Amino acid sequence: MRILDAAAVDAALDDMALIERLDAAFRAGCEMPVRHHHPIPAARGPGSADAMLLLMPAWTRPGGAAPPRIGVKLVTVFPDNAQASLPSIFGQYLLLDGTTGQPVALLDGTMLTKRRTACASGLAARYLARADARRLVMIGTGALAPHLVRVHCKVRPIEEVAIWGRTPDHARALAAELASSLPSALGRPVAVRAAPDRAAAVAAADIVSCATLSKEPLVAGAWLAPGAHLDLVGAYTPAMRESDDEAARRAEVFVDTREGASREAGDIVQPLKSGALRPDRLRADLYELARKQHRGRAALPADSITLFKSVGAALEDLAAAELAIGA
Repeated sequence: MRILDAAAVDAALDDMALIERLDAAFRAGCEMPVRHHHPIPAARGPGSADAMLLLMPAWTRPGGAAPPRIGVKLVTVFPDNAQASLPSIFGQYLLLDGTTGQPVALLDGTMLTKRRTACASGLAARYLARADARRLVMIGTGALAPHLVRVHCKVRPIEEVAIWGRTPDHARALAAELASSLPSALGRPVAVRAAPDRAAAVAAADIVSCATLSKEPLVAGAWLAPGAHLDLVGAYTPAMRESDDEAARRAEVFVDTREGASREAGDIVQPLKSGALRPDRLRADLYELARKQHRGRAALPADSITLFKSVGAALEDLAAAELAIGA
C-alpha cells in the first residue's frame, strides 16, 4: 500500500488536470452515500467539548473504463486540541481496490481536501465566470485561500487580486506571499494587494471567492457588479453563511450537489427558508453542468450574476485520490 503525506499529495496534483478529472467524475457519477456524523462526547473528559468523527465514502461502479475504486475520507474534529498545540481537524483518505477490497493507498486527507475544493471552485468558474474576468477578490485568509486564488487565476485571465480578512495583518501577509509565488505559478504577472474596504473590493471584482467560517454575511448582494461570479466555499453548516439574501435574490444560483447544498449550506438553506430563493431557482449542480444539461454562463444574459455554493462531495475526494496515485 502506498502512503502519500501532505507534500506528496500536493506535488502529485496539477490544478488543471484535477479540474479535468473532477469534470469527468461529475459527468460519470459514482455511488456516494450521505456522509456519516458520529459525535464523541467530552473527548478529553468532563467539561471538555464534544468531538466529531466524519466518514465520507464513495465508490465507482464496475464496468467502467477504469478499474473500480472505493474511497473513504476519515476526518476528526477535536475542538479542544488547541490546548495541546494541535490542529483541531485531522483527515486521512483510504483508497481501496473496488474488485478485491485490497488497500491501495493512504493519503493525507487535509491536503487532498484543500486541492479538490479549490479545483471544484475552478471547475464551476470555468462554467460560470465570464471568460474575460480579470479582477478577483478573496474573502478570507485561511489555509484554503491561496489555493483558491491560484486556481481562479489559472481558469480565468486574472490580472488583479485583492485580499480581505478580518485581521488586516493576515491579509497583508497573504498578499505578500501570493505576490511572490503567483507569477511563477502562472507564468505571467499578477498584481496582489490587501483590501482594507471589503465593499469596494467586492464591487470592483469580476470574481468574488469566500472561504470563511462566518455566521453573518460578508458579501452583500447589493455590492455585486453586473456579470460578477460569486464563489462561496466556507459556511458549511445551515447556521453559517457568507452572503446575504439579496445575493441569492439577484444571482443565478448553482451548487456542487443539489442534495448536499440544500441540506447543509447556510447560503442556500437560509434564503430558501426566508423565501429569497425558490427551489426552482437552483439552476444546476456540477453533475448537470458537466453533462451539458445546463450551459452555465453561455445560457445567461451577459450581465447575469452567478453564485456557486460548494459544500464538498465524496466524489471529489475519490477523483483527486485516483489522480494523485496516477490511476
